[in-house]
Amino acid sequence: MNIIIIGCGKVGSTLAEQLYAEDHDIVVIDNRESALNRVTDSCDLMGIEGDGASSAVLREAGADKADLVIAVTDADELNLYMCLLAKKCGAANTIARIRKPVYHEDIHNLKGELGLSLMINPEKIAALEMSRLIRFPSAIEVDSFARGNVEIYTFKVTRESPLCGSKIAELSGLLKGNVRICTIERDEGVFIPTGDFVIRPGDKLSIICAPSNATRLFKKLNANSIKAKNAMIIGGSRTAYYLADILLKSGIDVKIIERDNKRCHELSQILDEAVIINGDGMNQDLLMSEGINKADAVVTLTNFDEENIMLSLYARQVSRAKCITKVDRIVFDNIVDTLPLDSVIRPRELTAEAIVRYVRAVQNSFGSNVETLYKLNDGKAEALEFKVGSESDLVSKPLSELKFKDYVHVGSINRNGKIIIPKGSDTIEVGDTVIIVTTHKGLKDLSDVMA
Repeated sequence: MNIIIIGCGKVGSTLAEQLYAEDHDIVVIDNRESALNRVTDSCDLMGIEGDGASSAVLREAGADKADLVIAVTDADELNLYMCLLAKKCGAANTIARIRKPVYHEDIHNLKGELGLSLMINPEKIAALEMSRLIRFPSAIEVDSFARGNVEIYTFKVTRESPLCGSKIAELSGLLKGNVRICTIERDEGVFIPTGDFVIRPGDKLSIICAPSNATRLFKKLNANSIKAKNAMIIGGSRTAYYLADILLKSGIDVKIIERDNKRCHELSQILDEAVIINGDGMNQDLLMSEGINKADAVVTLTNFDEENIMLSLYARQVSRAKCITKVDRIVFDNIVDTLPLDSVIRPRELTAEAIVRYVRAVQNSFGSNVETLYKLNDGKAEALEFKVGSESDLVSKPLSELKFKDYVHVGSINRNGKIIIPKGSDTIEVGDTVIIVTTHKGLKDLSDVMA
């Protein structure tokens, strides 16, 4: 596909790298030479220094022949204008990053009139991910499929776990029901496990099951399955607002600590039920007086990665809380992965993932479509949800008779709301949605899983 990305910040650069890796023709636009050079130096793609709000610049980038224009600058209004202008130039599809809560609902209702194919909100995406992690404290990561009817839970195996030393084939008794192990991450490798794979302490397991079975599953694994009753959020960003709103609606008490007095006043106006504290989140005395040692969940959402990391490490030291850390800067990735943090959220990657999912769905012209896509194990594996059309060669054949590629796992089948964790005798039918877990990258159609 011919894709134009306007804005080479954290989201734009991450998105350009991911789409470039999937062999799309990418043009990036930015009026900052240094930002543009960072992207074009890392990927062999075309860069245009200029204003993406100019029709002349858009035409120079090829907007008249573009399959997709993505506007991800820091300004919501500018992103909307550039998408509207790109459509006027002839672009087939447009995506705008919209971050302000005040715009979200109205623009969603006007998406068609504005010519938007997709509206993306990094802060809301991050907040939804964080809320799922708070719901299942033992999970490092939670990914949702089939409109919430299926989820993949990633967690770390401890020495006390009943899974330790067991082969996958021996776990049918313990994991009975609609549950299956999809991937195992060990050291630097990711495996789609076979029946003779032995689980060791420190392995990161990704397990697929229905949410209704998850609590029982974590209890069997001697893992924390108690839902949080309260959460402390340090930093009053837009993400904090979205997260607090979700948690309050699910019956969880929320306390937000924010150092800016004006922002505290704004939050108190829009979050009636939350407790808003005006203070420095880096002040340990303040944190203790506000009960960080008794919190069920601590989420660090300041504007500085260093503060978020230090605060999460401190919270793990003084409490038993589920700690979630937001990290924005790419330079920290290798360091962060070595630290004893519970869950790390990278909004730029979540945003890029959502857009890549859309791109694959648009690109596909066959009988199956990518409905949902998540990157597992730091991008080393993917879980994709496909909608099965009448043209699929996999329809009505027992899975045991199909020749799949190596490192491909059929995780679940959703048939009219019924979730099936498939056996060899099960079949895939027209209208099903199928979750495929694989270490192969860039699958666009369900037929791509066949050898």
